[in-house]
Amino acid sequence: MTASALIEARAIVRRDARTAAPLLRPTDFSLAAGERVVVTGPSGSGKSVFLRALALLDPLDGGQVCWRGRGVERSAIPRYRRYVAYVRQRPSLVDGTVDDNLRYPYTLGVYRDAHFDRDRALSLIRAAGRGDDFLDKRASDLSGGEAQVTALVRVLQLEPEVLLLDEPTASLDPDSARAIEKLVCDWYETDRTARACIWVSHDHEQAERVAQRRLIMREGALAASREVDA
Repeated sequence: MTASALIEARAIVRRDARTAAPLLRPTDFSLAAGERVVVTGPSGSGKSVFLRALALLDPLDGGQVCWRGRGVERSAIPRYRRYVAYVRQRPSLVDGTVDDNLRYPYTLGVYRDAHFDRDRALSLIRAAGRGDDFLDKRASDLSGGEAQVTALVRVLQLEPEVLLLDEPTASLDPDSARAIEKLVCDWYETDRTARACIWVSHDHEQAERVAQRRLIMREGALAASREVDA
């Protein structure tokens, strides 16, 4: 593992808990600081399983995930997720307003040294193409795309070092999707020496826009990769 690598997966495996069928075959992977990786592949090929495994959201059936060269112990997983943020395609939101959802992470112990910055939240909301009144919308009234925007802003305000993005614009119109791409790019460009992201997408044109490296997943395996001109 190089000194600049953030995440390394060493032969990680995931199986179906009921059937033991392979969901993610033994997979080696390394994500270096400054990288933007896009994972493409057919539905059901294991892309989301791979991201969730890297986020340590599901127990591994084999292998190990390392952060900055060291294995992540169970007790350190909450702290790891402060640096490595996973954004679901269909995010879960808490009851209340968008503002309530943006404040929610600061109620968790791992963020006890951080504080909600409404001005920062508003700047991210505006960059995502929404008005200031978006903060007052009820989570239960949000469209799928608006929920995706809320989930991404909720994560970006926490300044993670790695983003694991699972189809983050799947429910958005093209203009809104481009705004989200720019928002993520701006986050990355703020400190590309310490930040990196993995973006799962079915949109090949989007993949060309946001990726430096493309991986293709088929049947639970990373089958191929190629470099993309930055």
